[in-house]
Amino acid sequence: MAPGAAPPVLDGAVHSWDTSIGVDGPGTRFVVFLAGCPLRCRYCHSPDTWYGRSGRRRTVDEMVATIARYRRFVQVAGGGVTVSGGEPLLQPRFTGELLRRCHALGLHTALDTSGFLGDRADDALLDATDLVLLDVKAGRPETYRRVTGTGRLAPTLRFARRLADRGTPMWIRYVLVPGLTDAVDEVARVADVAAGLTGVARVEVLPFHRLGAHKYAELGLAFPLADTAPPDPELLARVRGQFVERGLTVT
Repeated sequence: MAPGAAPPVLDGAVHSWDTSIGVDGPGTRFVVFLAGCPLRCRYCHSPDTWYGRSGRRRTVDEMVATIARYRRFVQVAGGGVTVSGGEPLLQPRFTGELLRRCHALGLHTALDTSGFLGDRADDALLDATDLVLLDVKAGRPETYRRVTGTGRLAPTLRFARRLADRGTPMWIRYVLVPGLTDAVDEVARVADVAAGLTGVARVEVLPFHRLGAHKYAELGLAFPLADTAPPDPELLARVRGQFVERGLTVT
C-alpha cells in the first residue's frame, strides 16, 4: 500500500445475523452467519448458506457498527459475539478482523466451525477468539465422508490439537443421527478424541432434527434425511453416557 493511501475495504459475504441464548456460546450471543461452506452435510439445516452468492457483501466496519449497538445488552447477559456460517473459515481474513474488532470492544468472542478449514485460521485470528465451537462430525474417516459428502476428518483433528496446544477453550459438538453417527464405536472414537484434548469445557450432543427440511423444498433440493427420525431418549442417553464415561461434561 502506498504511503498515505487509505487501507483497502475488507468485506465478506454475510448471510444474516441474529441473537440467541445459550446455544451459540455462553450467555446471550450476537451471531453473525457467513455465507459459503465447502461441506454438504446430510443433516445440514441451513442449505441456504452453502454458497457465497447467498450472502450480502458487508464490510467489517458495517458489522462492527451493528454489533456495537448490542454491546451493552450482550455483556450484561454474560454473552458476546459468535461468528458462524456456513463456514466462517472460508473467509478467514474477514472472520479474523471481525473477531479482532469485537475483542477490542471487550466482547467475548466465539468461532463456530467444522475445523475442516482450520489451517486457514492464523494465530492472529485465534488470538482474538475466546472459544471455539468445534463440530466433530464423525470418529472414522469413512463416516466423515458419508456425513459431509466430501472432505476429510484429519484437518478437523489437526485443528483440535492445535487449539489444545494453544490453550484455546473448546466446546465439542456432535450431531447424533440414527443410522449415521450413532454406532457405539463411532461415538467412542469421538469421545476418545475429546477426552484426549486439553481445553474441552463441554461436549454438546445435538439430536438430529428435520426443522430445516422446508428450506430444501424452497430451494428445489431433496433433503437427504427426510425419512430419518430424530433419536429417541434411550439412544440420546446412551450416547451422552459414552462421553460422560470418559470424564467429559456433557449437555
